Amino acid sequence: MALVIPTIEGLAPYEGGKPIEELARELGITDAVKLASNENPLGPSPRALEAAARVVADSHRYPDGAAYGLRAKLAAKHGVSMEEVLLGAGSNELLDLAVRVFCTRDSHIVFADPAFVVYRIAALTCGVPFTAVPLTAELRHDLPAMAAAVTPQTRLMFVANPNNPTGTHVGRAAVEKLLREVPPEVIIVMDEAYLEYADAPDYPDSLELRGLRERLLVLRTFSKIYGLAAFRVGYAVGPKQLIDYMNRVRAPFNVSTLAQAAATAALDDQAHVQSARELNARERARVSAALRGLGLTVAPSQANFVLVDLQRPARPVYDALLKKGVIVRPFASLPTSLRVTLGTERENDRFLNALTEVLS
Repeated sequence: MALVIPTIEGLAPYEGGKPIEELARELGITDAVKLASNENPLGPSPRALEAAARVVADSHRYPDGAAYGLRAKLAAKHGVSMEEVLLGAGSNELLDLAVRVFCTRDSHIVFADPAFVVYRIAALTCGVPFTAVPLTAELRHDLPAMAAAVTPQTRLMFVANPNNPTGTHVGRAAVEKLLREVPPEVIIVMDEAYLEYADAPDYPDSLELRGLRERLLVLRTFSKIYGLAAFRVGYAVGPKQLIDYMNRVRAPFNVSTLAQAAATAALDDQAHVQSARELNARERARVSAALRGLGLTVAPSQANFVLVDLQRPARPVYDALLKKGVIVRPFASLPTSLRVTLGTERENDRFLNALTEVLS
């Protein structure tokens, strides 16, 4: 008898961006810059750190399992009831939870390819069949093709907007059409981890579209613009019935006391969020222009990273950048491209200078 189901047997572990400490151990580089994991280069709000520090002394106590304070604040922020908000240890947990709660091995899931790899991992882990719909030539979600991929067995559809790893987005009209046309029994999960960075005039906030569809889950995270990646806290907003079922399966005490305190305080520091947004907008335009000036192709990003097509195998370029102390992210699904997080001006200059040297 097999120890695990076949889909787990063939599953590779998730591999994030290389940590700075790992590069130091491997190559002895102690001044590396990490532009690989889409982290906020400004870090978290000082208010968030202060709030977390205040509750460290209570570390012998379990967290508030219901996360009452943070859920209440999020509900007020978005104009929903607390029963429509669920917290997760990062939005990753919520994506995985959606598959576990709403799917069986007789179900079916639709998502784009390439998109956030956790969609595929969650489906494979639970042995749920899926259809990975290729992106358009412009590296955007092909929403009509995704709608066409729905079968009578489809229970979930994941849409990353903006998408990771491309940074591209789909506009409001296309999203509205999808929400209206996909059969009502399908749960559409709008994964909006990078929403705060988007500034395209047609970019849709899916929470404003909840009236178009009952079975709509909208996911957000504190890991990106709020700079709380290490605290692992994300949240879902959706109909009470869906949230209730997910809450029944959610691990007890899944969001730590420190994470709850930090996230609650971070919501009050919108000046910090605005600073991060403005820095990102400036550097996204500047770095994209510089890369195009090198004759490279840059996908139109609405996130805090850019995808650059080197028009050559990307892995050797990635390895050469590592030796110069610059950590970016390669993808097997995009063999000629690198995803580069937008850092501070100094960090981005370090990347651009290193890339210029490597390519020449």
